[in-house]
Amino acid sequence: MYVTIADFIREWNREATLTQKVLDGLTDDSLNQKVYQEGRTLGRIAWHITTNIPDYLTLFGLNVNKVENAKNVPSSAKEIAATFKRVSEEAAQAIEQQWKDDTLSQIQKAFGREETNAQILMGLIKHIIHHRGQLTVLIRQAGLKPFGVYGPSKEDWVHLGVENPLL
Repeated sequence: MYVTIADFIREWNREATLTQKVLDGLTDDSLNQKVYQEGRTLGRIAWHITTNIPDYLTLFGLNVNKVENAKNVPSSAKEIAATFKRVSEEAAQAIEQQWKDDTLSQIQKAFGREETNAQILMGLIKHIIHHRGQLTVLIRQAGLKPFGVYGPSKEDWVHLGVENPLL
C-alpha cells in the first residue's frame, strides 16, 4: 500500500512506462482486432485505458483535464499512444500537486465500498494492468510482437539463451 505520494508516483511512473511501450507497439491496422465478434476492439480498450484515467481521478476529487472526444476512438495508434503519455503525466502532476501524504489515508466511497485514497489509486493501476493484459493478447492476435511487460515475449527469450521458451 502507498504510504506517501512519492511511493505512488514511483509505481505510477513505472506502470505508465510499461503501458506506454505496449501502446507504442500498436499499428493503425491492429486497432480493429477483436477477441470475438461482439467484443471491444484493441483500439477501444487502449482508448478506454487512456480516457479512464482523468475520469477516474475526477470521480475521487482531483482536478484533471478530461480527454476531448473521449467517446470517439482515434483511428491512429500514434494518437492513442501520445494521448496516454500526456494523460499519465498530467495525472501524476495532479496527484503530486493536489494530494498530500495524509490524503492517502482518507476514506471515500468507491464503487459501493469504503476505501482509502491509497486503495483507490491502487485500483486505478490495477485497472490499467488488467486492460494492458487484454491488449497484449489482442496484439498477438493482430500478428504483432507484444512488448514483454513483466518478462520477455516469446521472441525475446532467445536473447537470454533460451532456445524454446514454450517447454
